[in-house]
Amino acid sequence: MMQQYLRLKAQHPDLLLFYRMGDFYELFYEDAERAARLLDITLTTRGQSAGVPIKMCGVPFHALEPYLVKLVKIGESAVICEQVGDPATSKGPVERAVARIVTPGTLTDAALLDDRADAPLLAVQLHRGVLGLAWLNLANGDFRIVETTPESLISHLERLRPAEALIPDSLKLPALESRVPAIRRLADWQFDAKTGTELLTSHFGTRDLAGFSAEGLDVALAAAAAMFDYARTTQRQSLGHITRLQVERDDDYLRLDAHTRRNLEISETLRGEPSPTLLSLLDLCQTSMGSRWLRHCLHHPLSNRHECRLRHQTVGALLGDAGNGPMSAIADALRPIADIERIATRIALRSVRPRELASLRESLAGLDALRAPLPVEQADLAARLQRELATPVEALLQLQASIALEPGAQVRDGGVIATGYDAELDELRDIQSNCGAFLLELEARERERTGISTLKVEFNRVHGFYIEVTHANTGKVPDDYRRRQTMKNAERYITPELKTFEDKALSAQDRALAREKMLYEQVLEQLVPQVTTLQRIAHAVALLDGLNAFAQAAARYDYRAPELVDEPVIDIREGRHPVVERQVDSFISNDVQLVPTRRMLLVTGPNMGGKSTYMRQVALIVLLAHCGCFVPASRCRIGPVDAIFTRIGASDDLASGRSTFMVEMTEAAAILNGATDRSLVLMDEIGRGTSTFDGMALAFSIAKHLLDKNQSYALFSTHYFELTRLGHEYPECANVHLGAVEHGHSIVFLHAVEEGPASQSYGIEVAALAGIPAGVVRDAKRRLRALESREVASGPQDDLFASLPEPEPTSVSHPALTQLSELDPDNMSPREALEALYALRKALH
Repeated sequence: MMQQYLRLKAQHPDLLLFYRMGDFYELFYEDAERAARLLDITLTTRGQSAGVPIKMCGVPFHALEPYLVKLVKIGESAVICEQVGDPATSKGPVERAVARIVTPGTLTDAALLDDRADAPLLAVQLHRGVLGLAWLNLANGDFRIVETTPESLISHLERLRPAEALIPDSLKLPALESRVPAIRRLADWQFDAKTGTELLTSHFGTRDLAGFSAEGLDVALAAAAAMFDYARTTQRQSLGHITRLQVERDDDYLRLDAHTRRNLEISETLRGEPSPTLLSLLDLCQTSMGSRWLRHCLHHPLSNRHECRLRHQTVGALLGDAGNGPMSAIADALRPIADIERIATRIALRSVRPRELASLRESLAGLDALRAPLPVEQADLAARLQRELATPVEALLQLQASIALEPGAQVRDGGVIATGYDAELDELRDIQSNCGAFLLELEARERERTGISTLKVEFNRVHGFYIEVTHANTGKVPDDYRRRQTMKNAERYITPELKTFEDKALSAQDRALAREKMLYEQVLEQLVPQVTTLQRIAHAVALLDGLNAFAQAAARYDYRAPELVDEPVIDIREGRHPVVERQVDSFISNDVQLVPTRRMLLVTGPNMGGKSTYMRQVALIVLLAHCGCFVPASRCRIGPVDAIFTRIGASDDLASGRSTFMVEMTEAAAILNGATDRSLVLMDEIGRGTSTFDGMALAFSIAKHLLDKNQSYALFSTHYFELTRLGHEYPECANVHLGAVEHGHSIVFLHAVEEGPASQSYGIEVAALAGIPAGVVRDAKRRLRALESREVASGPQDDLFASLPEPEPTSVSHPALTQLSELDPDNMSPREALEALYALRKALH
């Protein structure tokens, strides 16, 4: 047995091998030590190898999944080795084989997956400055590739959030390794475009990949080759549920870099928590498919404005006038729908469980109720969804006929196939359930036939079924009785009829389970051709659930339909931050208007006054509009937008050796190099990480570059009051500020955006609110007054950024200054310096 184990382990030296032995999965040697530490299970020993006890640990076969969940969460992988031979007929150890390989990026089991998030597998290749990405969501068959620039890798990682990544041995990508929990290095030769093309054309049954628009994408296809082969190997079978390859382009979605996704807190707060975020606010979905679609949608705002308008139209139809649309009826119809998307995948992989098929049956039966309230006359997209939600009658009838109303959890437990589906199975079940009645009926007949009133028909596990007759009555035993066992006071017999029944009864349970397993596999074979149809239905359900969630959010939070127009404009009236407004008692709405003649708003005002909230809400409203959602504003007009950039807040990146200021400048550089005249740019407090004059100069020049070169829609927040003069130099730049008033010795933030620059920053008042000791606050105010009086005395600096004039020679007029200029401190003793100091003091008086 250990020789068999070592042969299998040699094929997977780096993975934990779970080796099936009866009712347990065992791990040996180093695997046992590692698993005991990772899974907190008992480490023991058994037998010896080379005189050393063999370390081992194990888990019960029926409790494997919780341990696999724990492993994949920490980025580990495992090989599951099953007994494939029959213990009853095996000579020597039962034959075993690898059944599947479980890795973080190739999960399909329901128990291992998060219902509301995907866990894709990613492969990366870099060749001659081209970055090729291929990713596969094995749980639903979504397979995509893209070619892009190396600089965009972090942005793609942030939106995809892969659970596992494959990279060539020779490729070094620190950004990838620090952001993906599980990295697997493969041989360079596995990343080959020709191999990828051959693999995919063979899988899809096509001559080439022209039909998928993938020809010429050699770097991406090289990544796809490694990824597809890896996924196929882990599943130990073909991937029949992968029916198409989608090629993404960089302009398919609004560009959002990693900093923007983090700053806008789309699905994760800045502290890494799942709530409160935009996703947690809008996730009113009734199905896990809808929640996953919503997460993907918020991270992939569409560039296709026509599709956005179709979504807005559908959301409006679902909402209805005054919220009286069919959204509630659709939510009720969606509630019982199971995860059709992942069930379809498990059907294709033959790993679906009986209760999932029962859930699928009920879901398909509920499609009529889901289609009925769709507003097909009011929305083109709703009409398309109605067609895609057509009930697959053949699959539904198959499930209704074959699967029990309440099937067992596992096929091995029985009770899976419906009564009446198979006559042989029904007979075997009847034998099991009617065994007692048959024995009583046989006993009555034999007593009447033999005249032996004490005759008994019984059963025990050792001798099976028998007829027992006391010695006093053996003379009445018929000729067809055959002696089976002699007892002290009786004889036990068997008859041909009882022997036939015994053969059936003793093997009925095993035969019934074997029959159910065979029938279940037949049902799956009949359902496999329906996988593509089920995937189409799942996509339609997810889309409808997501759009219905948008409609419910619009009704609940008072969102309005945005207008996507062709002229360059971002005009938002009474806009609100969708998340912040739900966290405070009263939220002040504000307008924003950005047009070619007013492209930049220079935002000033106190800390805590709401500048960052105001800027973020503009970005979130634009993002929501491009997801197809209504927006938190009374009116919203948005022209063509290709990207959203944010530079809000900063932190160290010590792992890469970058300070806070370096991170800030790197983000600013990415914006200046990537923003276009259709981009929305948010820049908050640029230049704070260095000296005042350095920071002020950088902020001024960056803002000027945005105006002169990028010409983007921009909101530029600053505490440098000197920058407000840009509003006088550039007609395209307008000053606005967040209002605040002093009340007694405290400050009241108005959170209202007003035209013009702020009059002061209220920094000391904010410090007092934060709990700075009163003495420190008083001292700061005194020093501020001194600084301000000194500035008034010397006069304001008209142009901070103009060339400074040459200093004029200083004329010495006071006697003390004359004496001071004649001193030579470097050649004076301490006593001489002290005497000179007293002399200067005397000269001043």
